[in-house]
Amino acid sequence: MTARSTRCTTAKTRTSRLAAVAAIAVAGSMLLTACGDQTESANTPSDTGSASAGKAPLFSKLPADIQKAGVIKVGTDASYAPMEFTEGGKIVGVDPDLGEALSKQLGVKLDFVSGTFDGLITSIYTGRQQLIMSSMTDNKKRQEGLDDNGKKIGKGIDFVDYFSSGVSLLVKKGNPQGINSLDDLCGKTVAVQRGTIYEDTFKAQAAKCGDKKLTIQAFDTDAEAQTRVKAGGAVADLNDYPVAAYIAKTSGGGNDFEVVGSQSDVGLFGIGVSKENTQLRDAVKEALDAIIKDGSYAEVLKKWDVEDSAVKSATINAGK
Repeated sequence: MTARSTRCTTAKTRTSRLAAVAAIAVAGSMLLTACGDQTESANTPSDTGSASAGKAPLFSKLPADIQKAGVIKVGTDASYAPMEFTEGGKIVGVDPDLGEALSKQLGVKLDFVSGTFDGLITSIYTGRQQLIMSSMTDNKKRQEGLDDNGKKIGKGIDFVDYFSSGVSLLVKKGNPQGINSLDDLCGKTVAVQRGTIYEDTFKAQAAKCGDKKLTIQAFDTDAEAQTRVKAGGAVADLNDYPVAAYIAKTSGGGNDFEVVGSQSDVGLFGIGVSKENTQLRDAVKEALDAIIKDGSYAEVLKKWDVEDSAVKSATINAGK
């Protein structure tokens, strides 16, 4: 599991400019809800720069409708720095930068639009978006369209896996409650972004805690969860390690939070795409392999200090 199994942030904290994200970090899915079809555009599209359809090596591999439109609509939750967040009115971060590198291979723009994380899969079902790039964990539930109880609630989506990450606990600076593992959370209150794998992890831990109740407060954004922890209303938030580390480094000048314990549940982030659009899926996979090979993938990860999360090659539906 990892990242956003279902998750998000604004300056989203997934890795980026310190000042911008720090402010957002404290200011402020697998659950398929109708809101996905009501996603609000909160940003400008990612520029493709010099990507020319006529010269791009993989333009011909794209579906005809995308070739004609010259753009791929990408859903994201731009609140998860350094992976994706909003800075100066523009969506920036690891995923938008990777999107720009992919666009140079595909010869079309990747137009990032921000919405709520738990509505992103629905936006693929409805055709509102054609891809998801939002630190979304590739897992069997999402692939098969299942809810937490294994009930079929959607068609499911395919994933082109591009990033590897574990999850870590984020606590108030100084760790006043002495939290070092999930087991230390029993009898306490935690905060988390709704619809993420992190929420699933806390629910599983709550079952383990039994009578020593673990209270889970779920919020629409991770920024709200962070604020709750900072205020002392919850003892911990859970996030992908790169995101948690970035928040701890930047929020309040590094004085608000710290990361505790070791990474767990290492898994893959995937670019989501409709199961009915295998041509687009395969073109994106080929483009990802191309940027891994030419070094532009590594350059993006280095820029955002997340090199440890690199994958060696693109895979499809490799999540567990």
